[in-house]
Amino acid sequence: MSTPPLIAIVDDDGSVRAAINNLLKSHGYIVHTFVSAEEFLRSPHLNGTSCVIADVQMSIMGGLDLLAHMRDHGYGAPFIFITAFPDDRVRVRALSAGAICFLAKPFAGQHLIRCLDTALDKHRGGASA
Repeated sequence: MSTPPLIAIVDDDGSVRAAINNLLKSHGYIVHTFVSAEEFLRSPHLNGTSCVIADVQMSIMGGLDLLAHMRDHGYGAPFIFITAFPDDRVRVRALSAGAICFLAKPFAGQHLIRCLDTALDKHRGGASA
């Protein structure tokens, strides 16, 4: 029996964290939520994370800075970005940095699950990677 993937949700909006947490747990994922990028980086779950779902705009360290920091330190977990302020320049920057998806809030749960399936397949080295 394999262990379900560990998904990290990093968003300073508690209602968004709770909604995504409930959605992903209902699909059988192990989920850990974090109020900030700094909290996630200090967590014991950093090495075991299979995918990061991060808000683009957060105080101190935003999602794009979190991705850059993780890549600089050798962490290869795929990223899905979510934002309430979609901007084409930020979208291009996120996807160029290697993000799997860039979703504008509010988004349909099925879109997030589809992005997560793609991210986890890529993380496992699947055919679509």
